[in-house]
Amino acid sequence: MIIVRDIFQLKFGKAKEAKELIKAGREITSKAGYKLGRAMTDLTGKSYTLVLETEFKDLTDFQNALKDIFSNNEWQQWYKKIVPLIDSASREMYTAVD
Repeated sequence: MIIVRDIFQLKFGKAKEAKELIKAGREITSKAGYKLGRAMTDLTGKSYTLVLETEFKDLTDFQNALKDIFSNNEWQQWYKKIVPLIDSASREMYTAVD
């Protein structure tokens, strides 16, 4: 299993708006057959950080999920709303150790 963490640095003052959009994004990905993992916001470190953590069976599963969701029209419309709230982003990927 792999764990993917998408880390977003939000624009100042945009955390509340981003959290609301994440709720909508969960509904979209769920309808597409994927479970958006947990969403976390900062307590320490850089302010206005939003982290999405999702699990996948393997890298192929992750790649297929990206392909499916990126081609989803409803997701594309949602993406246009969240991008203006973000200053930067990065991705971390881990192999789960049992």
